[in-house]
Amino acid sequence: MPKQNQQQWFETCLGQYLLEREQSYFDQEVMNVFGYNAMQIGFTQHDFLRTNRMPLQFCADTKEGATLLAVPDFLPIESNSIDLILLPHVLEFSSNPHQILREVQRVLVAEGQVIICGFNPRSLWGARQWFGSTKHSFPWNGNFISLPRLKDWLTLLDFEMTAGRLSCYAPPFSQEKWLRRFKFMEFTGDRWWPISGGVYFLQAIKRIHGMRVIKPAWKDVLTAKRRMAPVANKLNGNITERKARDILTQQK
Repeated sequence: MPKQNQQQWFETCLGQYLLEREQSYFDQEVMNVFGYNAMQIGFTQHDFLRTNRMPLQFCADTKEGATLLAVPDFLPIESNSIDLILLPHVLEFSSNPHQILREVQRVLVAEGQVIICGFNPRSLWGARQWFGSTKHSFPWNGNFISLPRLKDWLTLLDFEMTAGRLSCYAPPFSQEKWLRRFKFMEFTGDRWWPISGGVYFLQAIKRIHGMRVIKPAWKDVLTAKRRMAPVANKLNGNITERKARDILTQQK
C-alpha cells in the first residue's frame, strides 16, 4: 500500500471519523475563550478557530495556506501577545516538541490558554503503529506522546491543566462498515474504558507565580496622607495644651 500524507489520510473514512470529533470539540471549547489574538499551529486545511470571536485569528505553519509562514519551534511573534493557541497533532510529528511548548509558553499572555490534541499511545490507535503495512504512513509514523508525560512537560513550564477528555474509542478500522459496527464504543468509552480513547484533548492555562496587581502611585500617596493626619492632629493638640498650661502658670 502506498504511503499516505496528512491530507490524503484525512480524506479516508477513518480520517473523517477523527476529524468530525476533533472539529466538534474545538468548536465547543474555543467559543467562549475571549481575548484579542488567537493562533492555530498546523493543519492549515482545517479551521479549528471558526467559532472563536477574537478579532485576530491566524494559522502558523510552513505549508501553503498558512497565514503566517513559520516553524513552530521558533515563532516570529512577540512575547506575551497571544491569548489562545491550538496545537492539533503538532507535537507528535515534531523532532523537538519541548521547544514548541517553550515557544507556546513564551508568546502566550499571562492567563492565556493552550488546547492540545494528540494521539494516545495507550490505546488501540497507539497499538496500530506497530502492525500492518501502513506504519510508515500518516498518522502511524508519528511519535505519540502519552498524556501523563505531556502533563509533566506543561507543569514544568508553569501551566495549569484545566480541562480535557478522550475520544475516538472505536478501533482504527480502515473500512467504513467496521467503523459503523463499532460505533457503540464511542458512547460507552467514557464510562467503561476512559483512558483508552484514540485521541486526547488537553487544555491548560499559563500561570505566572508571584504575579501581583501594581496599584497606581496616587493611591499610595492618599493612603499616606490619611495615616499622617491623625498624628498631626495629635501633635497640634499637645502643643495647644502646653500653651494653655503656660498661660495659666503665668496668671498665677
